[in-house]
Amino acid sequence: MTVIQIFILIGVFLIASIISVITGSTSLITVPIMFQVGIDPRTALATNMLALTLMSVGGTLPFLGKGVIDRRRLPLLISLTLFGSILGALLVFIVPSKSIPFIISISMIAVAVFSIFNRDAGIVPIEGVPSRVAEITGYAATFIFGIYGGFFSGGYVTLLTAAYIMLFRMTFVQAIATTKLINIFSSLVATIIFMMQGIVDYKLGFILGIAMFFGGIIGARITLRLSNAWLKRIYLTAITILAFVTFYKQEQKAPQTNVG
Repeated sequence: MTVIQIFILIGVFLIASIISVITGSTSLITVPIMFQVGIDPRTALATNMLALTLMSVGGTLPFLGKGVIDRRRLPLLISLTLFGSILGALLVFIVPSKSIPFIISISMIAVAVFSIFNRDAGIVPIEGVPSRVAEITGYAATFIFGIYGGFFSGGYVTLLTAAYIMLFRMTFVQAIATTKLINIFSSLVATIIFMMQGIVDYKLGFILGIAMFFGGIIGARITLRLSNAWLKRIYLTAITILAFVTFYKQEQKAPQTNVG
């Protein structure tokens, strides 16, 4: 890898981390870029996960002490995330990932449609507590998405944010802050497993991780200054674009995967 390629990666990872504090889906941008510069797919996934861990730390720091993280649910959410992410990281070594982007793109389109028709979701706090079914579904979603988060992570925080808004009745700021903290554990446990398998490029991972750490801090500070309405607009725009781009790429690959 050339010096120019490294600087390109640093720039992409920095910008992606600033934006993705709000939108999530960092890996849908960063991992394909790593493929383009010739990094082995598994090494790219593992190295990206290391960088994501540092980004999540940076993205969480500005939220601490602001009263926007759901501390009551946090212990169970973290536990479910850890178990799910361990399973997801192990799946990297045994399951092909070709169909995953397609599934995630459909899910993100569904999230966008639901959010558009539920205009107040995430903008103003909903009085009362979620139903027991919604609460249980929220925890189940945390575990299921945790598996995907440990496996690839592209779209993980995006979907988790939507789930917390819909099921736990969080505002956008609360959901973004809570998922950023949870993502530290998801990315970290997956990174440790990848380290044990020897597929992490430490030098590149820490270089990109430092860029994402500062990007996360910048993105979180921007998030705290924006209203929930503006956060929702940015979020919906981003996931709609990412969903259709991912869907389009998958359709382009379809004829090749069906041959033979």
